[in-house]
Amino acid sequence: MSLTIISLIKQVPLPSEMRMGEDGAMDRTKAKSIINIDCQFGLEAGLQLKKNYPDAKMVVVSMGPPPFEQSLKNALSMGYDEAYLLSDRKLGGSDTFATGLAISTLLEDLGFTKDAKEPFIILAGRQSSDGDTAHVPSQVAEAMGLPQATFVERIEPNKDGTIIARRIIEGGYQMLQLPVPCVVSFTPTGIKPRKASLVGAIKARHTKVGVKSVDDVKMPPEHQALIGVNGSPTKVANVENIESDRPPIVMAAGQNETQLVESLIENLKKGGNTLIKKDAKEKKETDISDFEIVDQRGDNKGILTWAEVVKGDIARPSLELLTPARHLADQLGNDTKITTVLLGKNVKNLAQKLFEYGADEVIVVENDKLEEYLILPFASIITQIIEERKPEIALFAATTAGRELAPRIGMKTGSGVTADCTALEIGDYIDRKNKQVIRPILHSRRPTFGESKLATILGFVYPQISTARAGTFAVPQREEGRVGTVTTFTPELRKEDFVTEILETVRGEGGLAALFEADIIVSGGRGATADNLQLVKDLAAALKANGLKAEWACSRAVVDEGMAEYARQIGQTGKTVRPKIYVAIGISGAIQHLAGMKEAGKVIAIDHNPKAAIFRNADFGICGEYADVLPELIEKVKAGFTFGI
Repeated sequence: MSLTIISLIKQVPLPSEMRMGEDGAMDRTKAKSIINIDCQFGLEAGLQLKKNYPDAKMVVVSMGPPPFEQSLKNALSMGYDEAYLLSDRKLGGSDTFATGLAISTLLEDLGFTKDAKEPFIILAGRQSSDGDTAHVPSQVAEAMGLPQATFVERIEPNKDGTIIARRIIEGGYQMLQLPVPCVVSFTPTGIKPRKASLVGAIKARHTKVGVKSVDDVKMPPEHQALIGVNGSPTKVANVENIESDRPPIVMAAGQNETQLVESLIENLKKGGNTLIKKDAKEKKETDISDFEIVDQRGDNKGILTWAEVVKGDIARPSLELLTPARHLADQLGNDTKITTVLLGKNVKNLAQKLFEYGADEVIVVENDKLEEYLILPFASIITQIIEERKPEIALFAATTAGRELAPRIGMKTGSGVTADCTALEIGDYIDRKNKQVIRPILHSRRPTFGESKLATILGFVYPQISTARAGTFAVPQREEGRVGTVTTFTPELRKEDFVTEILETVRGEGGLAALFEADIIVSGGRGATADNLQLVKDLAAALKANGLKAEWACSRAVVDEGMAEYARQIGQTGKTVRPKIYVAIGISGAIQHLAGMKEAGKVIAIDHNPKAAIFRNADFGICGEYADVLPELIEKVKAGFTFGI
């Protein structure tokens, strides 16, 4: 089979070198750039796939300013044959919706359409480090009308010309069979990217990058109206630095591990330091007394959520979603209703649970074909419901399913999406140019640039769609016996939406529910793997033996090394947890990991490096070798020490 392997890449700035401009937006101009890490794994996956198709043509594609050519040259030096860059000032400031639309236009101009005679596969990284949205692969797939698989670790060709993909899901993985052409995005847990060879570097030096403009790819005028900062359906309203809200750490003192552990216990009893908050900078208020108040919602009213069903029950993140949904409904007033969509096989009985946690109406779609989540039919059905009901806001949990489903729906509805939100509020948008105040409008706040910044995103096309980071919002208090309206919806089911087949689904307990419910989480990083995390697990087991709700977890580095399953990963690309006590052992303190544990009541850090960043984001600490400290700490726990709980 003649095959073209296409890799989408993005050149990203190093988060540590990003600076905020005077306008509140991020200034990338002076930051050093690299090929996005996840994209590097996509590049390598393409080169691995070529082993099965020696005659395959390797194409690498990107969108961005002229300096992006350097990353394309790097891809050529790794073994790719052709490179194309879509570069045009008209694209400046594009959100993910506009980016997906533009890239799909470039690919189709190059001859890669769903009806192309020659087979092709599009590969990408899961997400970019500057945006962290994971939207573009889904949006490119939808714009081109192709099936997709996201959060994929590896792929392999099938004898019948299809592709087998191993996809990470909460608590396990799925094996999917996809037809070609398709879009696949990769997590950074696959085969590590190779370095450029000397022969490849010489070849890249003599290979010209095809630079194309919006006009070159024949983008129609109606699509040109949807790109760039003005055409994008979502806009960054503000970006601010994220600062630690913990007081300075209290370090244990002692000559040996026994004294260090005893010192930690005494420090915990004393209660630690007190946070001294800095005075907030005074903000200049705009005089809007003569501005026109504009409500742009039209017929769009109410809030829609999606209830993900896992193992016959509502997934916890979908229940968490009802907390911000109720908060937004209360802010909007006028009896704003929360409607939850429930799809699956024999799921109607779960509607009562959704009512008791806060939904006012549950729209039920039951069909044997919907027994397990599949992106194409679920995106189609929810879009049909949105078109009929016209909600002003649609919310999805940022699970592996929600993070691919929401952007595909956002592309279908033209809405765009704000990803991985940690705060959702109703507010205003002041349009100084036209002297208008857009009210009400959803303010979706999300960490970005490696969790170093907090961005506020506004959506100007309805419904305003956002995903909420799992573990960030508490599950609402259950109101036993609360009732609501059950509505049955009969969608149009298309044969082409079932072209992807689930071959196998493997879900372990994975500590998933236990992590969200634990009072104490003992988490191990790369610095605690000499014994395969055994001491980390032993400490958690000792706490459990004392009757405490304790669980063990890990950092991404541990998952990448294959020592723990993804479901136990804490961090930006894992779980966000909020235990009373979080014990970080051998964890350096990368900002991506801090994102998942910063909601903890107290953080205790144990590391041998006195300069480790984790000590700047913890309440109590021990500087020492974990292999020496943990046995002593475990003995104290066995003797009754409970970290103050």
